[in-house]
Amino acid sequence: MKKYFILSALSIMGLAPLLTQANPESDLKQFQTFYTQKFPDVPFEEFSNGIYGLDKARREEWLSMEEFPPYEPGVAIGKQLFEKHKIGGCFKNGGIGIRQNYPYFDAKSGKVKNLEGEILECLQKQGVDLEAEKFNAEKGKLAAISAYMAYTSRGKKVSVVIPNDDKAIAAYEKGKRHFWSKRGQLNFSCADCHIKNAGQRIRSELLSTSLGHPTGFPAYRKAWEIEDGNPALTGFGTLHRRYSACNSQVRAKAFKAQSDEYLALEMYETYMSNGLPVSGPTIRQ
Repeated sequence: MKKYFILSALSIMGLAPLLTQANPESDLKQFQTFYTQKFPDVPFEEFSNGIYGLDKARREEWLSMEEFPPYEPGVAIGKQLFEKHKIGGCFKNGGIGIRQNYPYFDAKSGKVKNLEGEILECLQKQGVDLEAEKFNAEKGKLAAISAYMAYTSRGKKVSVVIPNDDKAIAAYEKGKRHFWSKRGQLNFSCADCHIKNAGQRIRSELLSTSLGHPTGFPAYRKAWEIEDGNPALTGFGTLHRRYSACNSQVRAKAFKAQSDEYLALEMYETYMSNGLPVSGPTIRQ
């Protein structure tokens, strides 16, 4: 029954990838074509800027904030931590300019790996006590390191690969099902807000497109300011932090950061943004 409702929603919006057999390349083409036809006046690259690529008034506000970016102190802290813990030694190219290749499917472990997860693994290899050093899986120091690494990748085109591997395809399908499935007391899916109603207003907020959504993370959000203690990192968060916030807003149980569910969703959604430039860290609504 769930599959029927998902397929119906896809058909209504002109997006009907087969759910019984994964075809990521076909999905990608239909996904991006939908948005470029829905927003014909928006240059493709602008989808990396979220609502600021859709709305002129919001764009002017954003450009004003970018003159003195609220995420800059966090990026500086991230660079310090990156160097202190010798994070570059755990990554290709010394960890510089690699954000566009994440997440990816790791054949050895049979799991999806994202940048934040590999930073945590690197810290543990260096003997860092994550709990004692107060490393949170979705914000704070971890988000700062990831933000610095994303900053070194700005402008590089997202290039996520889905291998022709049964386990990789299964992970991709898991992420796709999460994106299109309704959940929570409000019975909303990711697609309800970010495809069907993208560009529309809900109260004072403008709903963003899913296309380009992952490119700006880690990100700074005003809504996160009151949740954080360290002034320099106030409002900083990873994509998984945003996923949890979305689940809470539709009154659904949130998954933990680095859960298989969120990793699969991140792989699906980021793959759908292939070809867009990395814009993170940035400001998000």
